[in-house]
Amino acid sequence: MKRARFLSDGRLHHGEWREDEGVLLDEAGRPHAPEAVVWLPPVEPRQVIGLALNYSEHAKELGLEAPPEPVLFFKPVTSLVGHRAPVVYPRGVEHMHYEVELAVVIGRAGRRVPAARAMDHVAGYTIANDVTVRDFIRNMYRPPVRAKGWDTFGPLGPWLVDRDDVADVHDLELRAYVNGELRQRGRTSQLIHDVPAIIEFVSSFMTLHPGDVLLTGTPEGISRVRPGDVMRLEIDGLGALENPVVEEP
Repeated sequence: MKRARFLSDGRLHHGEWREDEGVLLDEAGRPHAPEAVVWLPPVEPRQVIGLALNYSEHAKELGLEAPPEPVLFFKPVTSLVGHRAPVVYPRGVEHMHYEVELAVVIGRAGRRVPAARAMDHVAGYTIANDVTVRDFIRNMYRPPVRAKGWDTFGPLGPWLVDRDDVADVHDLELRAYVNGELRQRGRTSQLIHDVPAIIEFVSSFMTLHPGDVLLTGTPEGISRVRPGDVMRLEIDGLGALENPVVEEP
């Protein structure tokens, strides 16, 4: 099932996307045209935890070595927006870019979860855009909270795909387009730390709660975006997440 959260007629709905019909159904089974609703992030996490440099080729394009263990950062929940919501380009910045990422949503709380049982704690998957301003990725800005934590810098969606509806989460292609031009492509088979390893590592020191989101990293191919651009991120079987870039008022 593809589970969605959206606003329609001034009301919040928890429904599902019907691929074959091209409609959103709310909790009462009523159809809603996808272009007529306000899409929301499909989950409301307590915490969003990201991995940096989890694809070796991405590390190389930045002139860095892949780290021996997961390198983590927190993405503020205040950054989250849904499909089609505008991403605001901050005044005065020089280099802002997209990052297409597989987002893992936790379905069952866990602490010290071994990799062998980690997938039992997964509810499903969605697409994340870990929008980043590279101006603020220097030693004085580590961890990269200012680079990644702006309001609107966390598009998530368009829906949550149930874990069992994804045959092999480690064999999905990720793509990022800007104004229809393919800019980024990779496969989850290239992850340095796979989903069970990520869950085992993070839960070794903190409790993961239902709804929490793990961002698994981005492949090589990042490039600048500017106001007026439209970012479209795709992952096989998970749909397409699209967001325009707008100037800060």
